[in-house]
Amino acid sequence: MKLNEIIEFLNNKIPQDLALSNDKVGLMGKYDLTQEITSIKIFMDLHPQDDNYSKDTLLITHHPPLFNPKTPTFTIHSNWDIIDGGANEALANSLNLNIIESFDKNTNIGRICESNLTYKELKEQILTNFNSFNIVNKPDENEIIQRIAVISGFGLKNPEHIKLAKDKDIDMLISGDLTQKTAILAINLNLILIDLGHHNSELPGLDYLKKIVDELNIDCEIINKPPMECEKNEC
Repeated sequence: MKLNEIIEFLNNKIPQDLALSNDKVGLMGKYDLTQEITSIKIFMDLHPQDDNYSKDTLLITHHPPLFNPKTPTFTIHSNWDIIDGGANEALANSLNLNIIESFDKNTNIGRICESNLTYKELKEQILTNFNSFNIVNKPDENEIIQRIAVISGFGLKNPEHIKLAKDKDIDMLISGDLTQKTAILAINLNLILIDLGHHNSELPGLDYLKKIVDELNIDCEIINKPPMECEKNEC
């Protein structure tokens, strides 16, 4: 299939115009749009050493590359966070949470979910999908967590998201990128925060993205390369 046909398909499924105004999405360079594509690789982040595929390969990234890839590269970023059925639905569904509405009505980023699980049950559910997490305002094991908001990726670094969660009577906010500032703010507001890490909270979204790409019937693979590695017994 030609590159321009694939780009048209992706834009129909996940429109670029949904992206935030300051976001960099779409093609990451000037490529031959008539080039035949025989394989697709999906990355969270693309590094220069990954830019070594033949030109019949399309690289799809979630985060915009910090360099100009030679291999045809297409980025789907905030439009994937915003669209219904995208990254936020993937995160909520990975935790078996029932979505009831969007979190930020202005941007459609994040989802509000309802739950009747105790913290102990919810913790077990989280650890089934994610190896670890950080928590602010740890509740009693038997406390029922009724209203949960999820934001794929960056939600815990924005104080406005913490304030909005409190305004919406959220019991627990699950996302990534926790900071000292937002942790203290959450303590002051008595809001439970679960930090899965930016990368980990977006991984379910890559699986959902692959399901869409698989409709093209082109060989497709997710290349999961975490940004940081941990040496045994050192972290």
